[in-house]
Amino acid sequence: MRKILLLFVALNCQNLFSQELFVITDPASNVPANSLAVNVMQSLFKEEMKSGYNYHFMPEVTYGLNKNLMFRASAFVSNRGNELVTEGGGFYTKYRFYSTDDLNSHFRMAAFGRFSFNNADIHQEQIEIMGHNSGFETGLVATKLIKKVAISSTLSFEKALDNTSKNPFPDYIGDNATNYTLSVGKLMYPKKYTNYKQTNINLMMEFVGQTINENGKSYLDVMPAVQFIFNSQARLDLAYRQELVSSMVRSAPNGFYFNLYYTFFDLKKKN
Repeated sequence: MRKILLLFVALNCQNLFSQELFVITDPASNVPANSLAVNVMQSLFKEEMKSGYNYHFMPEVTYGLNKNLMFRASAFVSNRGNELVTEGGGFYTKYRFYSTDDLNSHFRMAAFGRFSFNNADIHQEQIEIMGHNSGFETGLVATKLIKKVAISSTLSFEKALDNTSKNPFPDYIGDNATNYTLSVGKLMYPKKYTNYKQTNINLMMEFVGQTINENGKSYLDVMPAVQFIFNSQARLDLAYRQELVSSMVRSAPNGFYFNLYYTFFDLKKKN
């Protein structure tokens, strides 16, 4: 009886967890309590102002303190100077403050904040503290899960700072922006769960946009993605990001994402 109950809990947790792991946006749900998630984020984007590609390697480590609060640390490595160099890092935290649960659905809301430092040259009007700018971001995220479909949206304020004294933020471009995202994901396989080791396949579409508050310049991108989850613990993301519209200077708006993600569950119990 106990084994049957554990299997039932595992399958339901997998059903909820697997559909809320978007590629570049965070849902309102958190990493499970007392668990550690390691994400190896990689991107390869085509340069617009020169030949070649912009490669970013951004490993992340996330710890779930409890069901409502999690913390994350990131590092930023880039080949922009024609060699791989560590340009900075960042810290992120998210607090889930609202949650309602039903048999086949739930709704979550969370507040988040991020601070990053970066020593790279500032080469575009787009503000992006995940790998390009020093600065901070704060906002809200809401996520709705209905059976096999998850819908998540964020709204945030982002402020860029000087990268270093040698790389100050230019006076002629806006240094703060409003960000907005909409992400939709659907579990495509398996059609029916029989055990927690089944491979999950999720298809998703993410829309990511930004408006510079001082001058109204903006962009909107679309990103289709496929996601594989193995043994309810490991994850592989493949995605392509395409600019739909833009009125701002961006150095490399179009390209690919490749993420490898692994979660170590219930660390305190293992210790």
